[in-house]
Amino acid sequence: MAATTIGGPEMHSETVVDERTGRKFTLDVPSDVRPGEPLVFLLSLHGGGSVGAWQRLYFPAFEYADRYRLVIATPSAATKEPSRRWVAEADDDHLRNVVEYVFARFGRQDIAAFWLVGHSQGGMTSNRLLEQPYWQERVDGWLSLSGGRIGPIELPASFFAPVRNVAQPPATGNGPRPGRAAMVGCDISFIFASGEHEMVSLPESSPWAEKYGAGPRVRQPDIVDEQPGQVHDASREGRSTPAWGLSPRPGTARLWLYPGARDGRVIADVVRLDKGHTEGLEPRITEKLIQLMVSAPGGKVWALTGG
Repeated sequence: MAATTIGGPEMHSETVVDERTGRKFTLDVPSDVRPGEPLVFLLSLHGGGSVGAWQRLYFPAFEYADRYRLVIATPSAATKEPSRRWVAEADDDHLRNVVEYVFARFGRQDIAAFWLVGHSQGGMTSNRLLEQPYWQERVDGWLSLSGGRIGPIELPASFFAPVRNVAQPPATGNGPRPGRAAMVGCDISFIFASGEHEMVSLPESSPWAEKYGAGPRVRQPDIVDEQPGQVHDASREGRSTPAWGLSPRPGTARLWLYPGARDGRVIADVVRLDKGHTEGLEPRITEKLIQLMVSAPGGKVWALTGG
């Protein structure tokens, strides 16, 4: 793969070309990577109708790459009609190429942990990828940014209808629907973050926490942001809803942890108060989510090298 670098001493961002497909992705890395140091790798996937550049600002983990020794790859889906969406036939090979590029460049032995991060349809794509052995053998955690919660959750009836012109699955009932993610057959940490207005309520229990024998959820101190996020869905300016998301603004997020999960897995729920589906994450909640990820156990990629 070929790379073009931009940035300065506090930021190192590259546009990398996947030579097998000709597709580009953004790679953010610490400005002073040292040979042999452990790094946490995030593969960050945008939602339906979006692109990697928007996702990068929606969850601006790149701003913390130096502090937490992060490598963040942010690609864009290939399918553009009727809207840009992740599709297995069009994207899975490219996503694996991105992952293998990072492994080869930094060394598998130096990838301390590998997380999938996905907003909306990018989160559901993360859920789908985790059904495949390739990803099960490598991924240590999944951060779902309004991208599905493992276990039951209910979306308000107003979630899609006012802003979409296509048919959507119902928000109630027993079948598959937005908001609910499938259980996966591998061991990972799992963090679910959602806007308050894009769900009817947050369940008080978690089947993923139960799987690992974790205790009842424990509320942590609120995360208060005095600064807004960096992006929102400007295409629906003036006709959006609180459920879909309004303009970026400061806010407060509530955090619950499920303590005592087997093998130290991190399992958490986060609710951003008075926010919907598309307001970009504020700086302090972004950093808190990163802190949770880097505190979780990793090592799957390292184990593939033979230890």
